[in-house]
Amino acid sequence: MSAFYLGPTIASFIYSLTSYPIIAKPHWIGWRNYGDVFSDGQFHSALKVTTIYTVGSVAVYLLGALGMALLCNRRLPGVGVIRTILFIPSLVPVFAMAVLWGWMFNRDFGIVNYAFHAIGLPQQGWFQSEGQALWMCIAVSFWTIGSAFVVFLAGLQSIPQHLYEAITVDGAGPLRKFWHVTLPMLSPVILFNLVIGIILSFQVFDIGWALTNGGPGNATLFYVLYIWRVAFQQFQMGYASALAWILFLIIVAVTVLIFRTARYWVHYEGRS
Repeated sequence: MSAFYLGPTIASFIYSLTSYPIIAKPHWIGWRNYGDVFSDGQFHSALKVTTIYTVGSVAVYLLGALGMALLCNRRLPGVGVIRTILFIPSLVPVFAMAVLWGWMFNRDFGIVNYAFHAIGLPQQGWFQSEGQALWMCIAVSFWTIGSAFVVFLAGLQSIPQHLYEAITVDGAGPLRKFWHVTLPMLSPVILFNLVIGIILSFQVFDIGWALTNGGPGNATLFYVLYIWRVAFQQFQMGYASALAWILFLIIVAVTVLIFRTARYWVHYEGRS
């Protein structure tokens, strides 16, 4: 199995050092592709858009999932059904979900603009608006938080109840319980979901391609979507491979930074 992963990985690095137009043999050019990145305006635009999306979607991913987990971490009638309903959207393929959102929020025939018109509100451009498209993509990412929700819920249920009992005896209210017990004990789970969320967000492709195809005005030109354009529309496979390796290095650098800072805010039970 390693050949199916290691082989393409090595090949992509070799191609990143070549000029490879796909329809012709690759030509060795050394590190020129990596140097060309710094003068590529599209690269800087794609990196900026992806960074903004990552910050916004990870915030939605963490806060939304944690909020739902806190609400569902109760012994109430029907809570199991509610948990299932909250988790199901994450099982829907991202592309299908994006198409559905595209229909609902279409500027010309979407049901949302129809409802706005019916109640006298101004219609919006949504995904067809340069100022709104990226934020709408971030909003769509809310539907992918089911997996983080399940992990948070498992983490909440693993917190020892005697900790809550002890702090209750000291007169702590719900806010102090959350701040001094729930968050510290949940910090390893937060770390896990944070890293996964950042990795997934930096690799976003389906939402941007299905809803806006990078537009309008490159407002949703995500990094991986730009790699796809360079490779399969401009036929510059060598340069696309270099862009892919740069993305890999960015993700590694961000992940290492998070783990380096984790010792200051992540608490592991039983560690001295």
